[in-house]
Amino acid sequence: MQTRLLMTPPDARTEWRPSVPVSLRLALGPLQRGSGDPTQRRGPDGVWWRTARTPMGPGTLRLHADEAAVDVQAWGPGAEWLVRQAPALLGADDDPSGFRPVHKVIADAARRLPNLRLGALGLVFELLVPSVLEQRVTGREAWRSWRELVRRFGEPAPGPAPAGQRVSPAAETVRRIPSWVWHRAGVDPGRARTIVAAAQVAGRLDECTSLGREERFARLRAVPGVGVWTAAEVAQRAWGDPDAVSVGDFHLPSLVGWALTGRPVDDDGMLEILESYRGHRHRAVRLVELSGVAQPRFGPRMPVADIRAL
Repeated sequence: MQTRLLMTPPDARTEWRPSVPVSLRLALGPLQRGSGDPTQRRGPDGVWWRTARTPMGPGTLRLHADEAAVDVQAWGPGAEWLVRQAPALLGADDDPSGFRPVHKVIADAARRLPNLRLGALGLVFELLVPSVLEQRVTGREAWRSWRELVRRFGEPAPGPAPAGQRVSPAAETVRRIPSWVWHRAGVDPGRARTIVAAAQVAGRLDECTSLGREERFARLRAVPGVGVWTAAEVAQRAWGDPDAVSVGDFHLPSLVGWALTGRPVDDDGMLEILESYRGHRHRAVRLVELSGVAQPRFGPRMPVADIRAL
């Protein structure tokens, strides 16, 4: 890979020197859809590779950080866009200054992870597709569907990306996927209809990042099948929303309840607990998830269903 990299100069490159040290793992982790995600890889040398379908076209991003700087390289038609977006992707626009932990679990995690920043990919449709795939199913099922769709309908990553890395399918390609292919990929008709509906207005969705917060959510929620949970999942990643809570998540209320009060709660109970973090509720939840606290398992796990056998 190193030889291939040296033989393929980047189409765009910069060295970003952030004001605080950056953790690529913390910034890029929320974008990872399982260990086999074809759009994002972490190499054994600590280098992160990510593909994206930017407004300028597909591109491959390579990120390597040391204590002082991040080396940013990109290939493909979207290279310059990806290089410009890289600081925001790594949390440069995130402002945690008003965040005040009031629970020991969150305070301890914040002290242990002082460089946690919420990144913004800046691409809404690209993040909406895997978020819809994760509706009402286990992560393992959703990630399998994502891999199959990207491998079949995406395109090879530009430049010297790791073997098998691909760019997610274009909206016009998604609109033409037949129903039987969705079924074979393990995607039920409801989620497939939502993704196709989003593909019809992909350009309008990607404009969300230039709107006010309420307008962004309103435009996302206007897509049939996009509810509060899906909109929050997209907002957290597309524009680094520090307050978007994934209401309706199968596991999250219980995790937050156990971590912060020692008892399971429902969505309303979770929101009540998080009220003291308003403005930074997603940041608080992220720190809970990173705290290492795990809730006791008393009931059955969410069942894994394979609709391809139906």
